Amino acid sequence: MKPQLRRVGSMQSPVVVIDNFCGSCDQAFAAAEAFAPFPPINRDSYYPGLRRVIDRADEPANAYVEDLCQRSAQFIAGAFDVEGFDLLEASFSMVTAKPSELREAQRAPHFDSTDQKYFALLHYLRIPDGTGTAFYRQRSTGIERVTEANIARFVTTAEKEAAMLPKDSGYIHGSNQFYEQIGAVEGVVDRLVIYQGSLLHSGIIPPGMSFSGDPREGRLTANIFVRGH
Repeated sequence: MKPQLRRVGSMQSPVVVIDNFCGSCDQAFAAAEAFAPFPPINRDSYYPGLRRVIDRADEPANAYVEDLCQRSAQFIAGAFDVEGFDLLEASFSMVTAKPSELREAQRAPHFDSTDQKYFALLHYLRIPDGTGTAFYRQRSTGIERVTEANIARFVTTAEKEAAMLPKDSGYIHGSNQFYEQIGAVEGVVDRLVIYQGSLLHSGIIPPGMSFSGDPREGRLTANIFVRGH
């Protein structure tokens, strides 16, 4: 493993980046491929693609998730000053929505939770060149992390600004008139990224990427959410 602790934005929010996390992704590949085809897109979901939630009954996939959580525990504790954490949800995910298919909210950065101890563990598995994850500041409010205290201001502003984006704007790339990119992590096979779910973020999705829903061909990640204590 090759761990790094990066900090982004004016709040110096920690982002943990660990290369060669598992050493081999064969276990994850086999588990994801066994789930194919993934369930259809839920139109109520923010995620622009397919997600297959991993249950405890999914023994090979669940073993991979539990091993990943155990391996990452020391890094979560060190970077975010927590004694432990509880697993909330895990899934294999694939970005399949083409830029022209995005809804307004999907063309801008988002957050996962206002809980500052809610952490996202993103494991890059099959990753096309030029993809990754970027972090943002909402220009008009200065918000980088969404909290219970600022969520109303963030959402009101985000909804107004989303309606002003061109309908063909697609996925956000770098900064635009409403959001400033404050950091980015390149997608690399077997790289694990850990960050607070309250931090504004978006996938880096190049226009020419394959939007295949086949886990052997498309952009495949494992997305795991935990709550620290």
